[in-house]
Amino acid sequence: MAKNDWFKDSVVYQIYPMSFQDSNGDGIGDLKGIESRLDYVKKLGANTIWLNPIYKSPNKDNGYDIADYESIQPAYGTMADFDSLLAAMHSKGIKLLMDLVVNHTSDQNEWFQESKKSRDNKYADFYIWRDPVDGHAPNNWGSNFAGSAWTFVPERGQYYLHCFAEGQPDLNWRNPEVREAVYSLMRFWLDKGVDGFRMDVINYISKPDGLPDGPVPAGSKYSPCEPLTTNGPHLLEYLNEMNDKVLSKYDMMTVGEMPATNPEDAVRYANLDGSGLNMIFQFEHVSLSFNPDQAIGKWNDEPVKLTELKHSLSRWQAGLDGKSWNSLYWNNHDQPRAVSRFANDEPEFRVRAAKMLGTTLHMLQGTPYVYEGEELGMTNGHFTSLDQYEDIESINAYKQIVDQEHLVSGDKMLSYLASRSRDNARTPMQWDNGKYAGFTTGDKPWYRLNANYPEINAADELVDQDSVFYYYQKLIQLRRDNDIIRYGRFEALDPKDDAVFAYKRHYNDLTLVSINNFTAESVARDYQIPAGAQLLIGNYADDQGTELRPFESKVYLF
Repeated sequence: MAKNDWFKDSVVYQIYPMSFQDSNGDGIGDLKGIESRLDYVKKLGANTIWLNPIYKSPNKDNGYDIADYESIQPAYGTMADFDSLLAAMHSKGIKLLMDLVVNHTSDQNEWFQESKKSRDNKYADFYIWRDPVDGHAPNNWGSNFAGSAWTFVPERGQYYLHCFAEGQPDLNWRNPEVREAVYSLMRFWLDKGVDGFRMDVINYISKPDGLPDGPVPAGSKYSPCEPLTTNGPHLLEYLNEMNDKVLSKYDMMTVGEMPATNPEDAVRYANLDGSGLNMIFQFEHVSLSFNPDQAIGKWNDEPVKLTELKHSLSRWQAGLDGKSWNSLYWNNHDQPRAVSRFANDEPEFRVRAAKMLGTTLHMLQGTPYVYEGEELGMTNGHFTSLDQYEDIESINAYKQIVDQEHLVSGDKMLSYLASRSRDNARTPMQWDNGKYAGFTTGDKPWYRLNANYPEINAADELVDQDSVFYYYQKLIQLRRDNDIIRYGRFEALDPKDDAVFAYKRHYNDLTLVSINNFTAESVARDYQIPAGAQLLIGNYADDQGTELRPFESKVYLF
């Protein structure tokens, strides 16, 4: 096994630091809080942790606007706290992925503060600056967070590009000094002992030549940055250079967040020959209900069609087999809670539905990612008013779609937010049924708790052997114990079945069959399971053969 193939045997637990565990009562999660919960992660079975950004930041986008790449956000602690956390993780056999955010910085970053002063200083070309065109922005690009992707700076008499918030100016990767600065900060963390990086929107770093205007969706003023700015002409060149100068020098793991990509892109950017990244985060399966031709884009409350979900996941399984490596995820800090989005979070069904989703994902080929609280079956917040939201994307979208462009009613947009807002994933971790769910001992958490924490929390699940937590623990252990789960070839079954997601895995002379009912109804399906097949796992206490009960999930090996 090559030096960095350990990523194939990893199960990653994602921690959103602000919402995980507060240790000092200020209502904000922190590094000492994370360290205090490492035994919980170890008990679950995850052997790698991905930390969302912990760098110094003004928090215009909850840490994805970085002011200083080599300093810790004071609310999270100190560099000594980080060193203690890393040492504690390694002592427990847990590796650490840091979040690398290098498509953009904060506008408070020293690089940008100098760059905006003039056109002829050391950092003048660190960002993407353009002269006005006919007194207006250089092109018609729109920010992913609503409004124009350009902001004018009088000191330079130019606009700078920001594909995200105004406070997140895009770096100019065409400048070799920018690339060297990025490689230097990567080495800083790797030399401290971190084990790899999750790379934020890394396929945005190469912008199209000439920055041309793009198509404008119906009802909008702007052409969205995505996909105009993804998979640009020099992306592969930059990734190969990064690999040559940094990645190949360390025994590390990399996953690149790459919206607007397909399996062929993944093979180019994360080939198993080791020339690029280890894997990518693709967005196809979490974007199935989006409408890119309309101004409302991602905002909707439509359920995902199972046939489309199956088609998407199956084509990535088949397309990457033997060529690249899948990242497996249902949700993260940017996506709503899985059980609310893809299944059913009503109390009658939630536990079985959460287990079913876990089975569907963890029996696929790739590296599974478990987002904090997913292993408990945490749900969307089901918020009902705009003042309950904190996320800049959600608030800006409401203002643009409802107040400015009058595309939908306020009530309908609130339904969209309740279904799709990133805030659904950012409510504090539900540790117990006490005040503030055990997240903080302070007067108030930084963000509101999900009201269902008295019924859904880690303390209760850890004493219930039939809980979602222990089911996830078993899924992770099965992956560790069975090569067929990690490496087996994928075969889709009944792709047009709109109720059941079933598939086979093949490895040497073994076959695994994963059967998952995505509905609240009982259905009958016969997959010709041979007599004597071993039932590896199931979310009901018994096996009734060809009858599949609501949200039933079971896996056979023969």
